[in-house]
Amino acid sequence: MSRERLATVLVAPHITEKTALAMQNGNQYAFKVRRDANKTEIRQAVELMFDVKVTGVNVSNEPGKDRRFGNRLGRTQDWKKAYVKLAEGQAIDYEAHASKRK
Repeated sequence: MSRERLATVLVAPHITEKTALAMQNGNQYAFKVRRDANKTEIRQAVELMFDVKVTGVNVSNEPGKDRRFGNRLGRTQDWKKAYVKLAEGQAIDYEAHASKRK
């Protein structure tokens, strides 16, 4: 897999109360990923971007929601979410990674 493709697989970290508990209790991190990405690409992208060892990847497709935009009906885009489990002793520091990229 090319490094350019892997650099575009992860869209953003997905941080909610549920994912914060998964980070603390299960050493799992959640990411928004490209809809055409598969588990192997997600694993390689996380290992490349954060220099960690991934032990498992679970993926779920999230449907978009119906919304009203004024007088019109609309729909938000479907998206894909990946839960990534890291090896024991590994961790991802989002703040350090963000400052390193700037």
